[in-house]
Amino acid sequence: MRYAKWIHNHKERADKPGQSLATRSHEVIQKWAEERGAAPATVPGTRHDGRPGVLRFDFNAGAEDEGGSRLVQIGWEDWFSSFDERQLVFIYQEQKADGSQSNFFRLDNPEREDG
Repeated sequence: MRYAKWIHNHKERADKPGQSLATRSHEVIQKWAEERGAAPATVPGTRHDGRPGVLRFDFNAGAEDEGGSRLVQIGWEDWFSSFDERQLVFIYQEQKADGSQSNFFRLDNPEREDG
């Protein structure tokens, strides 16, 4: 995250295509996902203590399921509740270096110690 530009609201943008961005803003995250047709989701079998486990986005939201989705869609409220509880940061790109739309994202906890 050291090299990512922090974004605090949906009006802020990358300085150049391909730039890594970081945010904790629910508005920014939801807008980014919806612009890509993605729905909040979790990985099946990872739920614990009544909350969603591994958080993801289903980029095939609304598409015909051909072969079975490996994700379970959840509501934004559940997704953001788990996101906030874990103190995660959304690291993402708006565009690839060539200017085309990017779906790249990852979730990180800067307080986590890798062991």
